[in-house]
Amino acid sequence: MSTGDRQRLKQQLLQQRPPAQRTPPSRRKGDTSSYADKAALTRFDTLPQYQQISMIREGARHLGLDDPFFRPHQGIAGATTHIDGRELINFSSYNYLGLAGDQRVIAAASQAMAEYGTTVSASRIVSGERPIHRQLERAIADAYGCEDAVAFVSGHATNVSTLGELMGPKDLILHDEWVHNSAVVGAQLSGAKRVSFSHNDTSTLETLLERHRHQFERVIIVIEGLYSMDGDAPNLGALIELKQRFQCWLMVDEAHSFGVLGEHGLGLREHFQVEAKEVDIWMGTLSKSLASCGGYITGCQALVDTLRYLAPGFLYSVGLPPQLAAPALRALELMRQEPDRIARLHQISGYFLEQAKAQGLDTGKSIGAAVVPVITGSSLKAARLSQHLFEAGINVQPIVYPAVPERAARLRFFLCNEHTPEQIDYTMEQLRTIIPNI
Repeated sequence: MSTGDRQRLKQQLLQQRPPAQRTPPSRRKGDTSSYADKAALTRFDTLPQYQQISMIREGARHLGLDDPFFRPHQGIAGATTHIDGRELINFSSYNYLGLAGDQRVIAAASQAMAEYGTTVSASRIVSGERPIHRQLERAIADAYGCEDAVAFVSGHATNVSTLGELMGPKDLILHDEWVHNSAVVGAQLSGAKRVSFSHNDTSTLETLLERHRHQFERVIIVIEGLYSMDGDAPNLGALIELKQRFQCWLMVDEAHSFGVLGEHGLGLREHFQVEAKEVDIWMGTLSKSLASCGGYITGCQALVDTLRYLAPGFLYSVGLPPQLAAPALRALELMRQEPDRIARLHQISGYFLEQAKAQGLDTGKSIGAAVVPVITGSSLKAARLSQHLFEAGINVQPIVYPAVPERAARLRFFLCNEHTPEQIDYTMEQLRTIIPNI
């Protein structure tokens, strides 16, 4: 569906909404008849958000496209997955190191659940603290070389609560335009001034700092270690120089970079060979390379103590379930003991990028580390390509407008260390056959 078609369909939907009416200047107490004009607004199907979903669904039906979202997967998803009884090559999993199905990781979850039950049944500050929590946090802090760490029950809540707690109305948050939604929501919650800068553009960031730093008390720069849309990494050295010169905090979201970047998978700091203390706040998730669910912050003791005692997403939430803390700890141990997992991930990711470029595909600025986009430049092309690949036994998701600009619509290929060259070759063959015909 073209941009023009979407706009026309949107206008048609909006025209079907009841016109807004002025509220009468006065109402008699007990008289509810005059609220009749608000009846339509009590229906959820009049929400603009729902109308947008309906518009996308209608457009897909009009074009004969299947809905690629919320397909149930059977079994463990890694290099392959099973959907509706079919085995497909899978490029839509964050199981980068193949540890989600490792029997040692599964055993750790089972053992913790047998010892502590299925929930700690309270927030950690009250009575939910368990030894496994501190063991995990100590292991994360040691992996980074930081003083301490705190683990949240949700990766999204980690960013929301951290930024929401640390920043306030007198402060400024500068973030990359492609930073994750959780950081944006946290910034909005904080009440701080929020300004985005062009993706990986340190020159623009420098200009913003020169223009605005003196107007605010605390300033934080928020970036990601590996961007899941483009598969590229920031210039950490340049960002550290800016944060030092302008006396700011620097926060790095390592959701996709920890376990992926660096010879030992230790993330952006290992990739650039810098000391952990050069970055003020390291954030990461447990749901990708660490084969679990949740998030963490690691850094100095004062930072961690502040969040442990005051961050709402930690303080007022039940503690991380034992069957999530234990497998994350075991996965981290195995990642550090078995660096060949990271080496295989680097090899297969590099092979995918090399073959895609050789075929003339637009892979953007991907560095070939677990995430490689294939940019189609059209939402319709991305959706059609995804459907044809699905029919050919390949599962890869389209990213379409408005998630990205129309010209940046794409398929996102997530690689894991269990993918084989043969699977990559077959995928390239299908892309070569399908793309000219969509």
